[in-house]
Amino acid sequence: MLVPKITSTLTLDPSLQQALSLLPFTLYTDEQQAVASIESGYASAWADIASAAQAKDLLNSGLSVAVLAPTQLDATIDTSRIAFRYSAADVAARGLKSIVECAIAEGVQRAGAVVLELTADQINEATLLADGGKPLLVQLVNAASAKLLGTDGPVRVLVELVGDGSWTIGMLLRLAGAGADAVVSADQLALDPQEGQLALGEAFIAASGLVSDRADGLFTTVVVDEQRVCLGVVYSNAASVAAALAAAQGVYWSRKRGLWHKGATSGATQTLLSVAVDCDSDVLSFRVRQNGAGFCHHNTRTCFGPVAGISQLAQVVAERRDNAPEGSYTRRLFGDEQLLRAKLLEEATELADASSKSDVAFEAADLLYFVMVKCAAHGVTLADIERSLDLKHRKVVRRPGNAKPQFAAAVASATKPEAPSAIARTSILSADIRPAQPGEQIRMRVYADSELTTVERDALQQRPIIDSEEIMRRVRPIVDAVRANGDAAVLEFTAKFDRVKLDHTVIRAPFEVPALSDAVRAAIDQAYSNVHAFHSAQLGADTCIETMPGVKCSRFSRAIERVGLYVPGGTAVLPSSALMLGVPAQVAGCREIVLATPPRSDGSIVPEVLYVAHKVGATAIVKAGGAQAIAAMAYGTETVPKVDKICGPGNQYVTAAKMLAQNDTAAMVAIDMPAGPSEVLVVADATSIPAYVASDLLSQAEHGPDSQVVLLAVDLTDEQLAAIEAQVHEQASRLPRVDIVRQSIPKSYCLRVASMADAIHFSNAYGPEHLILQNDRASDYVADVINAGSVFVGPYSPESCGDYASGTNHTLPTYGFSKMYSGVNTGTFVKHITSQELTREGLANIAQTVMTLAEVEELEAHRNAVAIRLRDM
Repeated sequence: MLVPKITSTLTLDPSLQQALSLLPFTLYTDEQQAVASIESGYASAWADIASAAQAKDLLNSGLSVAVLAPTQLDATIDTSRIAFRYSAADVAARGLKSIVECAIAEGVQRAGAVVLELTADQINEATLLADGGKPLLVQLVNAASAKLLGTDGPVRVLVELVGDGSWTIGMLLRLAGAGADAVVSADQLALDPQEGQLALGEAFIAASGLVSDRADGLFTTVVVDEQRVCLGVVYSNAASVAAALAAAQGVYWSRKRGLWHKGATSGATQTLLSVAVDCDSDVLSFRVRQNGAGFCHHNTRTCFGPVAGISQLAQVVAERRDNAPEGSYTRRLFGDEQLLRAKLLEEATELADASSKSDVAFEAADLLYFVMVKCAAHGVTLADIERSLDLKHRKVVRRPGNAKPQFAAAVASATKPEAPSAIARTSILSADIRPAQPGEQIRMRVYADSELTTVERDALQQRPIIDSEEIMRRVRPIVDAVRANGDAAVLEFTAKFDRVKLDHTVIRAPFEVPALSDAVRAAIDQAYSNVHAFHSAQLGADTCIETMPGVKCSRFSRAIERVGLYVPGGTAVLPSSALMLGVPAQVAGCREIVLATPPRSDGSIVPEVLYVAHKVGATAIVKAGGAQAIAAMAYGTETVPKVDKICGPGNQYVTAAKMLAQNDTAAMVAIDMPAGPSEVLVVADATSIPAYVASDLLSQAEHGPDSQVVLLAVDLTDEQLAAIEAQVHEQASRLPRVDIVRQSIPKSYCLRVASMADAIHFSNAYGPEHLILQNDRASDYVADVINAGSVFVGPYSPESCGDYASGTNHTLPTYGFSKMYSGVNTGTFVKHITSQELTREGLANIAQTVMTLAEVEELEAHRNAVAIRLRDM
C-alpha cells in the first residue's frame, strides 16, 4: 500500500493534496496537521508522536495510529492503535537482521504496526533471499500477518526510505511483493510528475501490488457508496486510476469506449471519496458519493436494484425535504421544530418501553425515521453520522456512561415500585408464573377450594390488573391526532402500527369480493343463516297499554342509524366477528353499517371478512385497526363516516379508545361494552370426558397470552384430574399456536370444589364470558346461572359452536362485566322510544296526581301546564 508522508514544512498543490486524501492512509510528521485532516473528513491519519501522553490525547481526538518508539509505549493504550518506529540510527547501530528479529519479537507482539527506516541498499538487502531461505522483510511480514488485531486485520509493516536515494517503481513493486507498505514523501509524488517524481496513479498501483487476472490487464473495480453499499462492478487501468485521482471523480475504463468519466453525459456523476485494494491485491474498490438518478443505466441507484434499509431511508428523507408538497405531514416535520422534537421524544420513549424483539425493531425503525428527518433538516448526511461514529470509536478515554441527572431521575420516578396494598388482587397467582418451556408439561395451576381463605378465593375471582392510566396515556394522543388530522393521521398510524402504507383508508359498497373456496363460502353461508335466524327472533313487538282510562302509553323500537363494527385482525383471521356484529345490525335495520378492520400486508382486506361485509350489507369498510380506527368512526374524517355507536371486540388499546370516545360529549357516540382478554370457565365432574374438557379449555387459551382459562373440578379424584391435565398437554402440543398456549395455560388455574352447588356459586361470583357445563345433567343447572356471557350446556356443546355458527352471538362481556352487561344482540343496535297519548277524560283523571307531585317538587310551571288545560274543560 502507498502511504504518503506529509511534513510540516511541505506545501502541496491543492489538487495533489485532495488526491492524496483519497488513499487509505496518510502519515503526518505534524500532529496538528493530522488532527486537521481528520476534522476535514479525510482518510485515516497516522502521525509521528513524541510521547505516550501526547499519543493518548491525539488518539482520543480521532487519530487512527500513533507512531512511537518502542520505549514510549503506554500500556493503557490499545496496541492496535500504536505503530513502533525503528529508526535509521537503530538499524545502523544493531544491523538489519537484528532489527527485523527485534520487530518480530517485540513490535509484532506489542503494536498494531511496525515502521522501518531503511536506505535504498537496506531495502534491497531486506527483499533479497536471506540465509534462512526467505527475505528478511518477508519473514517480518509473515510474522505480522499471523498476528490478527481482532476485526482490524493483521499487523502492518511499513518501510520508509531514508538517505540519499529516491523511490522507484521497481522498489515499490519489490516492497509490495514482500507484503509491506511504502511510506513515500508527498513531494516525490505528483499528478503530472517532473524529473525525480513518481506519477501518483502508477505509484499507487505498484505499491499496492495490484495485479489483474484478465487477459486485457484490466482491474476489476467494485464501486460502493458512502455506506459501502455496492453500486456496481466496472473496470480500471493505470490511465483511469490516474484520471480518477486527479479529478477526484468516478473515472473508469470502458471495454468499448476507453476512458469513461461516469455521468459525463447523463449527469449521474460520482464524487470520489476513497480508493482501496482488497487483501489479495486483485480488486480495486472505489467509494463514491453517487449523484443524479443512480449508478445503473436503468436509473436505479445500484446495478442490483433499488437500495433498502437505512440507505434507502436517508435517500427518501432527503428527497422529501426538497420535494414534499406544502401542507403535507412531511413538510410540517421539516418546518415545525416543536413537532419534530415531540415526535423524537415520543418515539425514543416508545423504544425505551419496548420489550419484545419485534417491538424493539419496530420502534427503533420509527425513531430512525425521525432521526433522519432531524439530520436532513440540518444538512447532515448518513456519511456524516458514520464519520462521527468512527471518531467516537477511536476514543481511548471513555466517559463514565451515566445518564444525565434529569433523565435518570425521570426513569427512577417512572419505575419506582408502588407500596403494595394489603392484599394484591392476584396475589395467589402472582408467584413464579412463567411460560411452559418446550419439553415441559403444559399445565394449569391447581388449588383446592377447601384449603383457601376467603381472601384467597376472592383473589381467584379477580382478573389481572390492567394499568388503564398507562394505556389511556398511549391511546389519547392517537385519538386526538385522528380527531385533528383525519385521514392523514389514520394513514400514518396504519403505516406505523399495521406496517402497511395506503393511499386511501375507505372502500365503499358494492365491494369486489374475491373468490373463496366452495367449502369456506358454504360455511359462512350456513353460519350467516343460523345467526340471522336467532337474531331475527329477538325483534320484539311494540308495547301499548292503557294505564288508566284515557291514558295510553306505548314503547316502540327504532334502529340506530349509523353503526361502526370493529373486526380485529392481528394473530387470527376473524370473519366470524364480522358475522356476529354485522348480522344483528342488518336485522335491526341500521341504515349505515361501517366495518373497520386492519388491512393485510398488501393493503387488501381479508377475503372472508370482505364476503361477510357484502352479505350483511355493510356500506363502507375502513382499512385500519386499533385506536385510530375507533377514533375515525367516532369523530368521522374526510372519508370515514361518523357513526352513532361502535361495537366489537379488540385489545386493550381498542377498548381504551372506545371508552375515551364514549366519555367525550363532542363525539356523541355510544359503545356496546367494555372488554378484556377472552375467557372461559369450564365445570367438569366425574361424568365429563377428559378430552372434551381439555379441548374446551384450549379453544380459549389459544386466543392470546392473556386469555383467562378456569377449570372447576367437581369432586374429581387425583387420577381423574390427571387425565384432564394429560389431555391438555397432549392436545396443546399439537396446536399451531402452541407458543401462545404455553403462556396462557400456566397463567390459568383449576379449582377443586366439592359439589356442583359450590361450582355454580363460584362461577356466578366470577362472571365468565363463556360458561361450559360439561356433565351429564348440565341442563338442570342452567336455571341457577346468574352471571355469564353465554352458557354451553352438555358434552356436545363446545364453545366453538357459539363462536361460529350455532346462532348465538360470540361478542360477549369479559372481565366480569357479565354481571351488568349483555352480549351483543339485536337489541344492541336498536333504541326504544316511548310515547303517551291522553284524551280529555284521561287528563282529567290524572290531573290532580300530576299537580300535587309538581307542587311537592316546587315546579310551578309543571303544575300550570296541567291546570291551564283543566280550566278549558
